[in-house]
Amino acid sequence: MGSVTGAVLKTLLLLSTQNWNRVEAGNSYDCDDPLVSALPQASFSSSSELSSSHGPGFARLNRRDGAGGWSPLVSNKYQWLQIDLGERMEVTAVATQGGYGSSNWVTSYLLMFSDSGWNWKQYRQEDSIWGFSGNANADSVVYYRLQPSIKARFLRFIPLEWNPKGRIGMRIEVFGCAYRSEVVDLDGKSSLLYRFDQKSLSPIKDIISLKFKTMQSDGILLHREGPNGDHITLQLRRARLFLLINSGEAKLPSTSTLVNLTLGSLLDDQHWHSVLIQRLGKQVNFTVDEHRHHFHARGEFNLMNLDYEGNVSFSCSQPQSMPVTFLSSRSYLALPDFSGEEEVSATFQFRTWNKAGLLLFSELQLISGGILLFLSDGKLKSNLYQPGKLPSDITAGVELNDGQWHSVSLSAKKNHLSVAVDGQMASAAPLLGPEQIYSGGTYYFGGCPDKSFGSKCKSPLGGFQGCMRLISISGKVVDLISVQQGSLGNFSDLQIDSCGISDRCLPNYCEHGGECSQSWSTFHCNCTNTGYRGATCHNSIYEQSCEAYKHRGNTSGFYYIDSDGSGPLEPFLLYCNMTETAWTIIQHNGSDLTRVRNTNPENPYAGFFEYVASMEQLQATINRAEHCEQEFTYYCKKSRLVNKQDGTPLSWWVGRTNETQTYWGGSSPDLQKCTCGLEGNCIDSQYYCNCDADRNEWTNDTGLLAYKEHLPVTKIVITDTGRLHSEAAYKLGPLLCQGDRSFWNSASFDTEASYLHFPTFHGELSADVSFFFKTTASSGVFLENLGIADFIRIELRSPTVVTFSFDVGNGPFEISVQSPTHFNDNQWHHVRVERNMKEASLQVDQLTPKTQPAPADGHVLLQLNSQLFVGGTATRQRGFLGCIRSLQLNGMTLDLEERAQVTPEVQPGCRGHCSSYGKLCRNGGKCRERPIGFFCDCTFSAYTGPFCSNEISAYFGSGSSVIYNFQENYLLSKNSSSHAASFHGDMKLSREMIKFSFRTTRTPSLLLFVSSFYKEYLSVIIAKNGSLQIRYKLNKYQEPDVVNFDFKNMADGQLHHIMINREEGVVFIEIDDNRRRQVHLSSGTEFSAVKSLVLGRILEHSDVDQDTALAGAQGFTGCLSAVQLSHVAPLKAALHPSHPDPVTVTGHVTESSCMAQPGTDATSRERTHSFADHSGTIDDREPLANAIKSDSAVIGGLIAVVIFILLCITAIAVRIYQQKRLYKRSEAKRSENVDSAEAVLKSELNIQNAVNENQKEYFF
Repeated sequence: MGSVTGAVLKTLLLLSTQNWNRVEAGNSYDCDDPLVSALPQASFSSSSELSSSHGPGFARLNRRDGAGGWSPLVSNKYQWLQIDLGERMEVTAVATQGGYGSSNWVTSYLLMFSDSGWNWKQYRQEDSIWGFSGNANADSVVYYRLQPSIKARFLRFIPLEWNPKGRIGMRIEVFGCAYRSEVVDLDGKSSLLYRFDQKSLSPIKDIISLKFKTMQSDGILLHREGPNGDHITLQLRRARLFLLINSGEAKLPSTSTLVNLTLGSLLDDQHWHSVLIQRLGKQVNFTVDEHRHHFHARGEFNLMNLDYEGNVSFSCSQPQSMPVTFLSSRSYLALPDFSGEEEVSATFQFRTWNKAGLLLFSELQLISGGILLFLSDGKLKSNLYQPGKLPSDITAGVELNDGQWHSVSLSAKKNHLSVAVDGQMASAAPLLGPEQIYSGGTYYFGGCPDKSFGSKCKSPLGGFQGCMRLISISGKVVDLISVQQGSLGNFSDLQIDSCGISDRCLPNYCEHGGECSQSWSTFHCNCTNTGYRGATCHNSIYEQSCEAYKHRGNTSGFYYIDSDGSGPLEPFLLYCNMTETAWTIIQHNGSDLTRVRNTNPENPYAGFFEYVASMEQLQATINRAEHCEQEFTYYCKKSRLVNKQDGTPLSWWVGRTNETQTYWGGSSPDLQKCTCGLEGNCIDSQYYCNCDADRNEWTNDTGLLAYKEHLPVTKIVITDTGRLHSEAAYKLGPLLCQGDRSFWNSASFDTEASYLHFPTFHGELSADVSFFFKTTASSGVFLENLGIADFIRIELRSPTVVTFSFDVGNGPFEISVQSPTHFNDNQWHHVRVERNMKEASLQVDQLTPKTQPAPADGHVLLQLNSQLFVGGTATRQRGFLGCIRSLQLNGMTLDLEERAQVTPEVQPGCRGHCSSYGKLCRNGGKCRERPIGFFCDCTFSAYTGPFCSNEISAYFGSGSSVIYNFQENYLLSKNSSSHAASFHGDMKLSREMIKFSFRTTRTPSLLLFVSSFYKEYLSVIIAKNGSLQIRYKLNKYQEPDVVNFDFKNMADGQLHHIMINREEGVVFIEIDDNRRRQVHLSSGTEFSAVKSLVLGRILEHSDVDQDTALAGAQGFTGCLSAVQLSHVAPLKAALHPSHPDPVTVTGHVTESSCMAQPGTDATSRERTHSFADHSGTIDDREPLANAIKSDSAVIGGLIAVVIFILLCITAIAVRIYQQKRLYKRSEAKRSENVDSAEAVLKSELNIQNAVNENQKEYFF
C-alpha cells in the first residue's frame, strides 16, 4: 500500500473485534483547483428555493444567470445549500458571494461535510470556532483557507446570519483536488494479514499512516508481534485510541519497557480519523487527527513494511445513522404516536456531557398524568406522576454523561413501567392503580415547547443538550428527514443529521496536572493539589524565590518555590534563611563525610549527589539568584588531586554542565588552583593545593565553589587512593543561593516617548503578565503588543484605575480595577493579568480581582506579531513615567536593566524602595536603601533579624545582672562638683520610652533600674505581694512618685509586656496591651546626669527607697526580653555586641526565649530550630514497656544498662587519650594545618561510627 513507507516488521495483523471498522490509507497533495464551476446542475441541492430562478444550481461563484444566486423560500437557520463533488475530494479552501446585484447576502455560516450525504460533521477553524464570517455586500468575494483540509464528497453551507435588510443569498466556490485512496471494509469478524519484504528493513525510521471510521466504540485496528517478543497494538476503547508498545527487551513486563498512550475522543462518529505513528531512532510521534503526543521509546522496536493477503472487501459501505443535535436547553423534538396501542413505548440512543436534562416526556390520557425520562447527576431516572398520588421513580445507570452513546428503552404497558439502559433492565415498577396506560399522542424528546403552545410537558431539570439517534416510537423508526422537511412533528433549535458533540477536554487545556471536566458548552479545571490556581490552573500559588517570600514579611522556614512561576516546572520544597538577604538552601544526599580507599585510574571511585529538586528546577533557581555557592571539603592523605609528572587530574568533580572540573574550593575555573594556592599558604609552596604535596598525613583543600554556571556539584571522581596508607574523604555542603536578580530587575522611564522593546510575546492559548510599578504620573501605558487585529495592552487609565485591554478576534474587551486610593503615590504596586481559554483576569495589589469570561465558542488564539513595547506604545504616545520592576511573561523575566542600558531616556534600576517596603522594618528598625532592594537597620532596636522582628531575650540566674553605663564614674572625679552639672548636661533626659517583656515567679524582683549621678532614679519592681510598681524620683530632695498595679500577681510565670512613655512630668504606662494609666509626676520633669541602666541585681550601693533596695538586693531570676530605653538596647549590647559597648554582665545571663514554658531548656530549643538540624532525627527505638515481660527481662535490661555505661566510660577515656596524643603530636610537628585537619576528620569519622556502625566506607 503506497501510503505506508519505510516500515520494518515481519508480520502485521490488522484485526477488528465485533465492530464495524473502515481503515483507509490516504495521501495528501498540495492542491487549489476550483471544484464547483464544472459541476452539473444535479450536483447542487438545497433545503428550499425562493423561485426556480433562485435554485441551488445558480450558486456558482461570479455567475449572473438566473436570479444571480441561491435564495431559500424562507430565511431561517434551518436552510442549507449542498454540493455533491461526485467523489471524495480534498478541499483546501472555500469562497462565498451574495446574490448578484441584490441585498441578499450571508454574514456568517457553518460549513459541514460528509462522505455519504448523511451524518454531517461541522468544520471548525479552531478548537472552539464553528462559524465562518461571510459577506458584507452582494459581490465581494470572501475567501477562507481550510487548515486542516477537508476530505469528503459532500459539502453543506448553513447560513447563520444574513443582511437584515434582505434575505439569504449565496454564491460559492470550493478549491482542492482529487483524493484517491484504497479502502478495506472490516465487519468485526474479518482480519487482514500483511507480510513484507526483508530487504526493505530500516532500523532508523518507520512510519505507519492510516485513516479509519467506525460506529463502534471498541475494537482493535492494528496488532503486530515481532520475533523478540516486542509488539504494537492500536486499539479503540470507549471511542478513544490507545497505542500500546512493548519493546520486548525485559524478561518480565515492566514499566520501563511498556508504553501506553491515549489520544483522540468521540472517534465512533462514523467520520474519517487519521492516525500517524512516526519513529526516528527512539523518538516517536503519535498523532490522531490534529492531536500529537511525542515520547522517547525505551528499548528497541520496529514498525512495518507491508504486503497483504486475505479475502476481504476493498470497498466501503455506508451504514445510515441519522443523529440529531439538541443545541440548547430550549431545544425539543415533538413526535406524534400513530400506533393507537395501549402502551407507551420508545427507544433511542443519546450521548452528552451534561449531568442533567430531560430526555423524554409522554403525556398519559385518562389518568391525566405523564411519564418523564431525565438525567439527574449522570443517572437516568424514570418518573411516573399522577394527580393526587406520590410519583413512582426508577433509577438506572451511572455516569451516563461520559460522552459515549447509551441506549435507552422505555415501556409502560397496563400497570407496569420498565426501563433498560445499555441493555441492562432496571427493576420494573408497578403503576399506582389499575388504570390502563394510554399514550397522550405526543412524545417530547430533549425538552418542552413554550407554554404558549398549550403542552402539558414537564421538564424539572431543564432541557437536554447532546445528541440522539435511532429514535423509534412503538417499534417504528422515526424518519428525521421528514421531520426536517416539516412533514412530521415539530421541533426547535435542532441540528438534524449531525451530532455536534465535541470533547472540550481534548486537548486538555487544564495546565500543571489540573483535572478537566466538561459540560456541553464549556470545560472546568479542578486544580486541587496541583500547587496552581485559576480557571486553567495556570497561576502558581507559590513565590518564585526566597527573596519574594522575604518581602512578603515571611521569616526563616521551609517553603515551596516555583522558580518559573506559571511555566512547566513543578514547585519544590526548600529552606529559606531570612537574614539581611534571603538565602536559599537546597539539600542533597551526600552531606555526610565519606571515606575513599583503594582506587586507581583504572578502578576509580565515583560519588553521586542527588538533590531534592530536578536539575531543571535547580537551574531555574540558580539563574534567578545573584550568587550561589557550595562548600566542598576534601581531606587527603597520600592522595593527590593532580599528577605531578604530566599535570593530568587524579580527582575531579562534575557540575550542572556535565563537564569535568579540576578547580577546587575558592578558585575560579581558569586558575585550576585550591584556596591555599590563591592565598599563597599551601603547606608546600611549589604546589597550588595542599593535597598535591602528597604527604603521609592528613591535610585538606576546603573552600567555596561559587561559579554559578557549574553548580550544583553532581558527581566526584577519586582515583589516587590505591597506594599504601593512601586515603581520601570528602563532604559537600548544601547548595546556597542568595537573592533574586529578577525580583529587583527594573527600569525608570523618563519621558512619555520613552519605551523598551522586546521580541513578540507568544501566549496564544494562555498568557500571564505580572510586574511592579510606581509613579507620580496620572496615566500611562505599561505594556503593549499588537497583531494584525489582536492586541494586549495594560495601562494606568487614571490615578485610581488600572485597565487590561485585549482582542483575540472576538472584538475588544476591557477589564478595569478601581482603587479607593491613588496608584500614583510613588509606592510600589503589583499588577497581574491573565488570559486563557476560559477567562481574562486582572488583579492589582490586594484589591478584588476582576474577570471577563471568554465568549462561548469564540476565537481563543492570541495572535501577536509586533514587538512588545514596555513603558510606552508603538505610536510613542501615552507612555509611562516612572519605574517598572520584575516584569514577567508566562513566568519568564524580561531583563529590563540590560535593555535600558542601551536605550535613551530609560535608566536601568530604580531607587526608592523604602517608601513601599519600609513598613516591614519593625520595632524601631530603620529602612535603608541599597542599589538593589533595601535592608532594615536594627542598630537602635532591641530586636534583630531581617525585619528587626526577632526578640533578644535572656535568662537571668540568681544574683546576675546586666549594667549599661551611660557615663563612667571616673569622669566625674576628674571634675569638681561645681562643674558636674555642666559636664553632664548632655545626659539630661526630659523624655524616654521604655519597653520590655518579662517572665518570673520570684518576689520581690527588680526588673529595671535607671540611676543618675545626683541620686535620681527610675525603678520597675515586683513587690512582695506580686504587684508591679514603677517609681520615679526626679528630685533627690523629694520622695519618689509611685505607680502601683495590683490587679493581679505579676510573678505568675506568664509573659508580661511593659511600656512606659514619659514626656516631662506626664507618664503613660501600658501593661499587657490592656491595662493603661496616665499619671502626673510631682518629683520633677527630667533626669539629670543619667549614669546607668541595671537589669537584675543592683551591685553597688544606691540611695533608694526601701522597697527598691529590697528588690535590688534580691535581683531578678527569670527571663527578660526586648529591653529598650529610647535608642539603647542593653540586652542586645550584652548578647550581640557589634562594637565595644559600655555594658557589664555579671553572673549567669544566657540568651534564651521568653516565649518558652518554664522548665524548658531554651538553649536546646534554639538548636532544634537552627537549620543544621532541619533534616530531622528519627528515633528507631521501640517502647520498652511492651518488651518487659518478666523479672528476668528487667534484670537483663539492668545488666545491659550497666555494660553500656561501662562501654561509654571506656570510649570516653580512649577518646581523651586520643585527643591528648593528637595534641602532643601536633606540638611536636608544629604543623597546625595538617594536624587540625586530621583531628577534624577523625572526630567526624568517630562520631559517625559511634552513631552508626554502617558508616559508608568504600574499598576497591
